Amino acid sequence: MAGNRSTRGSGRKSKPVVVVVLVAAVVALLLVAKTQGIAISDYLSLQSLKAQQATIDAYFHANPLATAGIYFAIYVLVTAFSLPGAAIMTLAGGAVFGLLWGTVIVSFASSIGATLAFLVSRYLLRDMVQSRFGEKLQAINNGIEKDGPFYLFTLRLVPIFPFFVINLVMGLTPLATRTFYWVSQLGMLAGTLVYVNAGTQLARIDSLDGILSPGLIASFTLLGLFPLVTRKIVDRVKARRVYARWEKPARFDRNVVVIGAGSAGLVTAYIGAAVKAKVTLVERHKMGGDCLNTGCVPSKALIRSAKFLSHVKRSREFGIRDAAASFDFSDVMARVRKVIADIEPHDSVERYTELGVQCLQGDAKIVSPWEVEITTPQGTQRLTTRSIVIAAGARPFVPPIPGLDQAGYLTSDTVWQLRELPARMVVLGGGPIGSELTQAFARLGSKVTQVEMLPRILIREDPEVSDTVMRSFRDDGVKVLVNHRAQQVTVEDGDKILLCDGPEGEVRIPFDAILVAVGRIANTTGYGLEELGIGTDKARTVETNEFLQTIYPNIFACGDVAGPFQFTHTAAHQAWYAAVNALFGNFKRFRADYSVIPWATFTEPEVARVGLNETEARERNIAHEVTVYGIDDLDRAIADSEAHGMVKVLTVPGKDRILGVTIVGEHAGDLIAEFVLAMRHGLGLNKILGTIHIYPTLAEANKYAAGNWKKEHVPQRVLQWLKRYHAWTRG
Repeated sequence: MAGNRSTRGSGRKSKPVVVVVLVAAVVALLLVAKTQGIAISDYLSLQSLKAQQATIDAYFHANPLATAGIYFAIYVLVTAFSLPGAAIMTLAGGAVFGLLWGTVIVSFASSIGATLAFLVSRYLLRDMVQSRFGEKLQAINNGIEKDGPFYLFTLRLVPIFPFFVINLVMGLTPLATRTFYWVSQLGMLAGTLVYVNAGTQLARIDSLDGILSPGLIASFTLLGLFPLVTRKIVDRVKARRVYARWEKPARFDRNVVVIGAGSAGLVTAYIGAAVKAKVTLVERHKMGGDCLNTGCVPSKALIRSAKFLSHVKRSREFGIRDAAASFDFSDVMARVRKVIADIEPHDSVERYTELGVQCLQGDAKIVSPWEVEITTPQGTQRLTTRSIVIAAGARPFVPPIPGLDQAGYLTSDTVWQLRELPARMVVLGGGPIGSELTQAFARLGSKVTQVEMLPRILIREDPEVSDTVMRSFRDDGVKVLVNHRAQQVTVEDGDKILLCDGPEGEVRIPFDAILVAVGRIANTTGYGLEELGIGTDKARTVETNEFLQTIYPNIFACGDVAGPFQFTHTAAHQAWYAAVNALFGNFKRFRADYSVIPWATFTEPEVARVGLNETEARERNIAHEVTVYGIDDLDRAIADSEAHGMVKVLTVPGKDRILGVTIVGEHAGDLIAEFVLAMRHGLGLNKILGTIHIYPTLAEANKYAAGNWKKEHVPQRVLQWLKRYHAWTRG
């Protein structure tokens, strides 16, 4: 499986043609003017304007409307095509039309011309720029969507920023055209007045430098800073308003109180302690949170035992004539508990106490923006704190299926309590958690039926990825039912039955245990958010800004409770921003960066991804090329009898810059790290191709994928000349 294909957004091929035509037209105009002895720059100079002032005045008095119309049209064209001379044109407006009418005409002409330049940039360049740098520009795009008018107004007030650059750059952003127009007209008014007024005094001006003296530029700069200062004042006013009903303590017991000791909470507390802040960490249940106790760690331990059994069944593939394994499910679950116990010290109270963190087991409740009430077996105490970080995690979502409660069900939190292997198991959900546990229990000997209401499992991945994993499941004896929606659970003669609606009508599935794995929901109740008015967003996670602040600037949220990703590694990533902003936000705040987020699903084959996949690129109309390397061709995979899967890379058309990677196969979660590093630091496929990879390893698949891309981008004309050269050297 190897190849390369290209997909581009509709209409993009015609845009370079338009660019060439426009550039050619402007160049032709300049050449024609030059052949006629006309230097256009001479007409847009201060000296020319002063020399022609009397003639222009005479024409204006004879033809006032025609003069205004011609001037208006020329000004719009000069601004629209970003030609030099706008400043001189503004002076001319003041000299000819006077302060009032000159300001009115210039204000509208400059705003219309700027908007046309904005539209030209948007039409010709935005798709190309966004497709190439879309991920890196995401934060800017979000900022423009939220505060675009404010940013534009600030830039318009300061003439040291070239206005034509602002026009072109803003055209690359999501800013609405109507908003760009009215903000530009308002923001440029002060500068227009200065230039038009100078034009009325044209005889006294010897150079443009005379208009903008250092003092005047300083004044403009201060004027431009005024909105920023105003914004700070507004933020403070909002903060005072949101804090109005609360009394701020005169002093604080802690620098930060962290609620939740999962991945996000532990990292937050660790960072706080590392910089010598006084930190209290409160956990209701167990240190380590879901990942250690009910999530990543136990599931991977179970998957490893199940994988061993699958290898025993495949013994003939490895040259072993006969192999068998005798086991008891309770022993497998005992191993799972042992793995948790072995890792537990990394997240223990003892370790974090030694680091300087006060660890409390109990229920935390935020009673004011600076106070947390903590109830432990020893009693209740209140701590005052400068900042609070909410890292309360998430829990399995259980849909309201009639009869489910009465029949009893398992979730990813409670499945670890099993001591006997269910003979028949239903898994509701085809996402990563449901898929991992589906395969593991099937390999351990359960007869598993996986039910997914969507057209395929692992819906966030490309279709061929989902198909590959489904084929593997069926080889393991799993019955995969997609496009099936669970409707009801009944108990008939002691037999539990799930009723589903499918493409062919009702399906009845008898089971001994049903595992609900249809997603997770953030823990947002029970610790004071409602009383403080801290809301949730559409995804039902705590609503935060780009700095992970809630409506209270000193209360932060990170990890599963905040979204948008519910991965252990992203929770730790967010925790850095929450901790640093909570402790040092008065000096510098950092926006959480989600530009390169990898993840993996630990089925067999493993599925790992970073950045865009082909489905997303098509949905978002992002131009891309696809390069695929089939791992069935890899020496180490063949030697390991794991010759299946692929490395699929999306790149910018004609470039080696990586937009996203999907890897399917053995140890995909490990192999993806090379591409994560490359994307994070802007390294392309040529760099990966030029890196020595040990032979024979699975990691060579990454290099061969880069090699496939290179083969498709070899300069054929150069090769033809080289062929001729070598033929010539042979005589």
